[in-house]
Amino acid sequence: MHNLASCLLIFLATAVAGNISFAQAEASHSHRIMGPFEQGPDVTRVCLKCHQQEAHDFTKDVHWTWSTQQYIPGHKQAVALGKKNAINNFCISVPSNWEGCTSCHAGYGWKNESFDFKNIENIDCLVCHDTTGLYTKDRNRAGIPNANVDLEKIAKQVGNTSRKTCGSCHFFGGGGDHIKHGDLDTSLISPTRDYDVHMGVDGANMSCQTCHQTKRHRIPGQAMSVSTGAGKRVECGGCHNTKPHSRSTLNQHMLSVACQTCHIPSFAKDQPTKIWADWSSAGADRIPEKDQFGMDLYAKSKGEMRWGKNIIPTYSWYDGKSDRYIPGDKINPRQPIYLSRPTATIDHKDAKIFPFKLMAGKQPYDTVNNYLVVPNLFGGYWQHFDWNQSITDGMAAVNLPYSGKYDFVETKMYWQITHMVVPKEQSLKCQDCHGETGRLDWQSLGYKGDPRKFGSRRLE
Repeated sequence: MHNLASCLLIFLATAVAGNISFAQAEASHSHRIMGPFEQGPDVTRVCLKCHQQEAHDFTKDVHWTWSTQQYIPGHKQAVALGKKNAINNFCISVPSNWEGCTSCHAGYGWKNESFDFKNIENIDCLVCHDTTGLYTKDRNRAGIPNANVDLEKIAKQVGNTSRKTCGSCHFFGGGGDHIKHGDLDTSLISPTRDYDVHMGVDGANMSCQTCHQTKRHRIPGQAMSVSTGAGKRVECGGCHNTKPHSRSTLNQHMLSVACQTCHIPSFAKDQPTKIWADWSSAGADRIPEKDQFGMDLYAKSKGEMRWGKNIIPTYSWYDGKSDRYIPGDKINPRQPIYLSRPTATIDHKDAKIFPFKLMAGKQPYDTVNNYLVVPNLFGGYWQHFDWNQSITDGMAAVNLPYSGKYDFVETKMYWQITHMVVPKEQSLKCQDCHGETGRLDWQSLGYKGDPRKFGSRRLE
């Protein structure tokens, strides 16, 4: 309370003495922060003099915990699930790869399983509140700022979050720009209205928080890659009403079709995104080769890769709930393993046809225990290229037995597509979905055929 009271007195005195508004005084931190600072936590300790409550609030958000208790289909009790332990088919998993993966954690020094999430001095305030564009973190040192970063200069100019600060992590998932999501990359920092009607600088020019409205440092929005449906979501209906169209036919479609399906005709429009990764082919010395987008088709560290640009989404029924593979779940290696996918069908009354990016590939599994494995890649396989040693070390980090025998299995993963919304003039038209050349596979969605021809209880 003493620190908060002191800050309030400073704030009031500054506002009165300078004859400026409270909002202006609050926006300036230059008079409150004095360096020099040798490391990130030094800055955080200064922030905490006024922002203890904000720090404690933030420790409850998944951006900090990277895990939350969730109910997973097939599991009797809630289990911990999040970036902290989920398996994907990009760089596979965080455990044993901490120093590389946690460079995008909003904290400092998460380099092993003993990281103290209760210590609020570990919070990285600057990664979200930098306004200079100069703040960068070392990609190989568990989120420690790069050595050339002027911490005092940046700390004196902190402010609201921005597309750049949110994007410093969300645009670079999977190890680099435009790799993972397909609808999130640096092209959204300053796009035109035609590219994204919400973020277009000549359009609505919104920030991320315009939709992801945050209270007490709890940031709404859940990616299906780490969430199965519990919790608050960001939806189009937060701003738009349920009958936004002038044509009743279009409004009727909204009973069965998500807004994103018509208003995001394609994703990865400017930069290619990864759609295939074959870890079974990694480790060989091969002549480098690039595709038509200039992207690597092979890397010794990751194997064969495929990329796509301006991709038509995969469509599926979705009601906000999904299935998720959990470390230790048994698999049938004779068929593709779905790491995440929507659980709804045409029979779920609240489900709608939704667009997805489908990421596929091959990754290692234990052939005796019949479950996917967690390999130690960072500082492990990427150094010695020994899968057996890599898996031994990785499985020790997740406390799961490893038989010593491995092979590779195909996996698939659904990623929601909800950004890169085009203006209504560029949205899908009737013939894009209906007719012989329509993009929707009606039978796989549960219809007898094109509902315009065969009819449907949803669209009749």
